[in-house]
Amino acid sequence: MHNLSLAGRYAPLAGCVILTGAAFGLVLQPASLTLAAAFGLLSLLGIYDMLQEKHAITRNYPIIGHVRFLIEAVRPELRQYLLETEFEKLPFSRTQRSLVYARAKNEPDQRPFGTLVDGYSDGHEFIGHSIRPKPVADPSGFRISIGNDQCVMPYSGSILNISAMSFGALSGNAIMALNKGAKIGGFAHDTGEGSISPYHRRYGGNLIWQIASGYFGCRNEDGSFSPERFSEQASDDQVKMIEIKLSQGAKPGHGGILPGHKVSAEIAQTRGIPVGQECISPAAHSSFRTPVEMMLFVAKLRSLSGGKPVGFKLAVGHPWEFMAIVKAMIETGIVPDFVVVDGAEGGTGAAPLEFTDHVGVPMREALLLVHNTLVGAGLRDRIKIGVSGKIISAFDIACALGIGADWVNSARGFMFAVGCIQAQSCHTNKCPTGVATQDPLRQRALVVPDKAQRVANFHSNTMHALAELLASAGLNHPSDLKPHHLARRISSSEIKLFSQLLPYLEPGELLSKRNDHPFYANSWALARPDRFSVPAP
Repeated sequence: MHNLSLAGRYAPLAGCVILTGAAFGLVLQPASLTLAAAFGLLSLLGIYDMLQEKHAITRNYPIIGHVRFLIEAVRPELRQYLLETEFEKLPFSRTQRSLVYARAKNEPDQRPFGTLVDGYSDGHEFIGHSIRPKPVADPSGFRISIGNDQCVMPYSGSILNISAMSFGALSGNAIMALNKGAKIGGFAHDTGEGSISPYHRRYGGNLIWQIASGYFGCRNEDGSFSPERFSEQASDDQVKMIEIKLSQGAKPGHGGILPGHKVSAEIAQTRGIPVGQECISPAAHSSFRTPVEMMLFVAKLRSLSGGKPVGFKLAVGHPWEFMAIVKAMIETGIVPDFVVVDGAEGGTGAAPLEFTDHVGVPMREALLLVHNTLVGAGLRDRIKIGVSGKIISAFDIACALGIGADWVNSARGFMFAVGCIQAQSCHTNKCPTGVATQDPLRQRALVVPDKAQRVANFHSNTMHALAELLASAGLNHPSDLKPHHLARRISSSEIKLFSQLLPYLEPGELLSKRNDHPFYANSWALARPDRFSVPAP
């Protein structure tokens, strides 16, 4: 289009004007009048294009310049449905999405003829199988107890749970479908920072209540933490664990603003904020400013909740900050029940591009840091680790558990299960499947009973696939997975086990002041329990 001559650029406009006049010159028949109206409107559009000052393309290319905007508008859909390959992760590949859809619908997920994966490419990963495989275990037993000796009410959690997604980001119908699916399947549903809505309550599925910097659902009018409101909600039997959110992978260190026009009566009631007023999520908590104060806050929430498991979620950034938290655990004697590690590849409804692409540590490296630090500090046996970040398949789960996690959370996997098609329009309120929208008409497309069963199916079938993987490796339970069970190709002629690729600390190593792992030893030396920042030299 950009190579058109001057005559070519304006030919469509001239042609429309001529054809408009010709159509009016014909006998006044309905057909001629329709043509005249159509070409007349195009002529007016072309004249407007030439006079407007906003778009250089249409100013230079009247009428036909709009073709560019039309193609640009449908480009993501054309790419997703016609052009992308099976394994392009944008952000999830067609293969990954198809696997979730098949398992959610209880359809066959087997592949005929052979793998499409190149096993000789760098980075290819696999799990080793045993000559004497075990019988396939019952996936209903794939549970872990979360809660240490300071916890009165430990929770028996599934290996796979629904990651944090708030009401407001997701529709009420989506929340109900997720929670009902969790109820059917006996796994947990993280509320996200938007608090516990009536849609979370409808079907009674197990909840992990996330408390973020805005203290939604447990805040005073000035935005500070309200012990009374927290205790009232946390004492409900549906709430099984309390999760303090420090940061999330998609936009760590970044607060959020919900514009006033989006704060409906339902959202206002759920979050405990005024209707129609701007809702601010600060970047940092106001209830604590140091690692020691954070541990005191953990103890406070544990007491106010009646002794339920309390932990925190973070996207790892500066390693010494997490280590400062661990040092505060040692100094105060207050030990959280769990840590959830959110990888930088995590998703969100909307975030600045620089944050989604260039801030935070990817999930596997962050998980390894947290696991090693807790091992090196002698606390790993008292603290469970959950992890989230683009986990879809049973092999994804196996990799996370093999590196050091106790359980995994999945957000977008369960979004696919309730109908998400990766339209990537979450921030527009125009989600085509009713998942990420507050538009009542769009939500209507999501039928809760049907999608809830799909959520349960996805969980059940993924756990069965994990059981088959474990059996092939000669293992009985996910907790038996270790780094030496997994391998990665690092070149055309070399494969290494995860245990050979990744550094692992010995129990208590950081406390003994050994320097076998300089990165950990040096970061540990920088950490202070009375501050998150590195002290000035």
